[in-house]
Amino acid sequence: MTSARRTSYGVKGAPYAFLLPATILFALFFALPIGYAVWLSFRKVKVSGLGLGAGARKEVWAGLDNYTAAFTDSELLDGTLRVLGYGCIVVPVMLGLALLFALMLDSEKVRLAPFTRLAIFLPYAIPGVVAALLWGFLYLPDVSPFYYVLGELGLPQPDLLDGGPLYLALSNIAVWGGTGFNMIVIYTALRAIPVEVYEAAKLDGATPLQIALRIKIPMVAPSLVLTFFFSIIATLQVFSEPTTLKPLTNSVSTTWSPLMKVYRDAFRTGDVHGASAQAVIIALATLLLSFGFLRAANRRTKREATR
Repeated sequence: MTSARRTSYGVKGAPYAFLLPATILFALFFALPIGYAVWLSFRKVKVSGLGLGAGARKEVWAGLDNYTAAFTDSELLDGTLRVLGYGCIVVPVMLGLALLFALMLDSEKVRLAPFTRLAIFLPYAIPGVVAALLWGFLYLPDVSPFYYVLGELGLPQPDLLDGGPLYLALSNIAVWGGTGFNMIVIYTALRAIPVEVYEAAKLDGATPLQIALRIKIPMVAPSLVLTFFFSIIATLQVFSEPTTLKPLTNSVSTTWSPLMKVYRDAFRTGDVHGASAQAVIIALATLLLSFGFLRAANRRTKREATR
């Protein structure tokens, strides 16, 4: 009887034993840092006198002072607006290309589909910093082969690292690197559609374009929602591309994106507490925006299911 109980307890406890390593890693490297950042956001350093000597600088409770300063910070607001403009370019173009490539690869007439699929996905495997450096040197007029060709042809040579074109230059890096991942997600959903659906559509006289517009795209809508969700999060957290291009141009400031400002305040100006409050605000904004989008998408799905 005792042996049977031990066996039963062992079977019931096996899932928790498998989850334990992941739970420990999640707590140490995700939950604990978030909790510490929230704690720091409610603290500040109080300086006594000239700030010299033992006890002249001590950490005290700040309440909502750091959050008030963050919400009234013009640099943080300007960085947010820049990222929103950047996202208005990146997200539609990237998802549009990903959907187009997925539909083309799912076509019956496509050739060399495995090679093409790998070629489109390959840029995603390149680290963001490496991709930004690669494109950054292609953007530089002095070293770019594109500028040489344009000069030889007598065509205009626009400076992509200055002013408005900078948004296009940064967006191009993100689109080039992220389209492949989103394409794979959508393509996988397309391959999961039963073949009988296509055969029935063909018997009804549907053309390949009609099948794509009326069958494929509606049936992969959940994948489109998922990729849009991931793209929003990635856009709000843009950091590597502008940071890497900053040494190449004066148009990218240290506060070009919200995360760049957090990094500057925390590790350059030493305002760890203010940077923590900004990081918490960015995380909450991302969470609320993502939650709102998913809720709206679920409502639409339920309305369509009840029709």
